[in-house]
Amino acid sequence: MLRKILLAPYYLTLKLRHALYDKGIWKVRTCKVPTICVGNITAGGTGKTPHTEMILRTLLSSHEWGKRDIAVLSRGHKRSSWGFQQVTRDGRAAIFGDEPLQMKKRFPVVTVAVDRNRVEGCDLLCHPEKLKTSRRARKCIDKDFKPADLIVLDDAFQYRSLKAYFNIILVDYSRPTYKDNLLPFGRLRDLPERLHYADIIVITKCPHYLEDEQKIRWAEAFGLKGYSTETCRGTDRKGAEKTLLFSSINHCPLKPVFEKADPRYSYSKKIILFSGIAKDTPLRMHLSDTYKIVRHFKFPDHHKYNRWDIAKICRASREHPTAVIATTEKDSQRLLDLKNVPDTLQERLFQVPIEVCFLSDHEKEVFETTLLTALRNFRA
Repeated sequence: MLRKILLAPYYLTLKLRHALYDKGIWKVRTCKVPTICVGNITAGGTGKTPHTEMILRTLLSSHEWGKRDIAVLSRGHKRSSWGFQQVTRDGRAAIFGDEPLQMKKRFPVVTVAVDRNRVEGCDLLCHPEKLKTSRRARKCIDKDFKPADLIVLDDAFQYRSLKAYFNIILVDYSRPTYKDNLLPFGRLRDLPERLHYADIIVITKCPHYLEDEQKIRWAEAFGLKGYSTETCRGTDRKGAEKTLLFSSINHCPLKPVFEKADPRYSYSKKIILFSGIAKDTPLRMHLSDTYKIVRHFKFPDHHKYNRWDIAKICRASREHPTAVIATTEKDSQRLLDLKNVPDTLQERLFQVPIEVCFLSDHEKEVFETTLLTALRNFRA
């Protein structure tokens, strides 16, 4: 009861904010091209970046979008630059943010940009000629890209000034929204009922297999009636049909962070792990199947590494001279910004890339069909 009283001001503020947008008192804009929002209502850790990459793979492999100009727009969390920036493959995480830089390296044919103002960012992606006169783009490093035919919005569900055409909302399997609380007593940064604004809800970081009964229980907990594992759809309290899917993480083989890396270290039986992500439990569990984790360093999400952090990792490496050193792909983008990383560390440092997959080929097919059908129906 006390918790509800303390959370009341935050709850009412969110209620009022959404009401002002829903009733048109605060202006909501749309984009001239289809926009796909990948978001959540939880503060971090649901897997937005790997799911965004999965969407890009779906689009690029499709007949309709494979040869079109696709763009990704992100805020670029904790970047040092201001305004609109197009991300370049040889750029720095400090300028663009670690996740946008990671996506650009994985998908060089996709235009990746960062801008805190999503409305302005979408407009510039659709009209790159405006970069010459836009105040937000005056410090843009690279202004050469084609107008976007479609934009994927990374983490824009709470950005109510821009209405996305299609919303994909992620929920962490280990932290269901219906069992969580608003910040600071929980991890929710938005109202749980906002989940019903999603076109597709994806339960992420699931075990690689779930019984149909478990999936139905998840649907019932979200208020979806008549959920079928054949159609992967149910009906919400407003009578709207919603798609509910389940995904899990696949950890890929170790990959060198630096060119000097010695691949022989990857065959070690011991590993030193460090990360600066919201939740590294799945990574630790995966690595512990193959390696003995002799040291583990946990840094805050999007942590900016410094020489003292490197010194700490180097001390651990000297204590365990045969151990391989591993981190996440996202962390490696920030590490590449550092100067004077010791050669002894570069030789032993590897990243663990991840990809997401649905629990069955059927769910994958439902996802692709639902998304691509919606895009065919887009009308500007």
